[in-house]
Amino acid sequence: MARLSVELKRYFFDEARSEEVTLAAIWQLAGERIFGFLFVLLSLPSALPVPAPGYSIPFGVVMLLLAVQLLAGAKRPWLPQKMLNRPIELSKVQGVLNSGMRWLQKIEMLSRPRLSYVCTSLPGRIIIGCAIAVMSVSMMVPIPFTNTLPAIGIFVTGFGLLDDDGAISLAGLVICAMGFTLSASVLIFGYEMVRTTIDVMKDFILNRSTS
Repeated sequence: MARLSVELKRYFFDEARSEEVTLAAIWQLAGERIFGFLFVLLSLPSALPVPAPGYSIPFGVVMLLLAVQLLAGAKRPWLPQKMLNRPIELSKVQGVLNSGMRWLQKIEMLSRPRLSYVCTSLPGRIIIGCAIAVMSVSMMVPIPFTNTLPAIGIFVTGFGLLDDDGAISLAGLVICAMGFTLSASVLIFGYEMVRTTIDVMKDFILNRSTS
């Protein structure tokens, strides 16, 4: 399989395309390492320094389904036809790729097959599947600051799967752990803030009613 950046440039920029593409069509680019390919491609819009809006929830759902299948030991993923055939505007995909291509090329310079058992062994794939599943859920939480870091974790971990590079996947798992810590902190802080606000309002109403 050619470098991912080369394949994406050829498919989305060099060859003639209609104004819309589907996940089913993109699927054909993946070859044998389809899980890693899809995790990289689907996490990219939310992993960019300036995330593209509107992708976190639908792509998070797809990646959650893929992560569950990875956990189950599937060799080839399955997705509902409705998801596979959902049209995506070509111009939007090209915009995301224009922003993310240099990041792809940088990580490609570091990527090579090493510590492959991390990506190919059953325990390794279970750990990776669990991490990506949790990060996919974090991406879908509609709270600021909970999308980008989990998406970066999926992106890096998926790139390791793509090239059987266990070192890169391990680095991605570290980022996933950071993303989990951030998401949990935001959720806990938000819960405490809401609870404190409710308590203050209750005290205010009680004080007004007794005065």
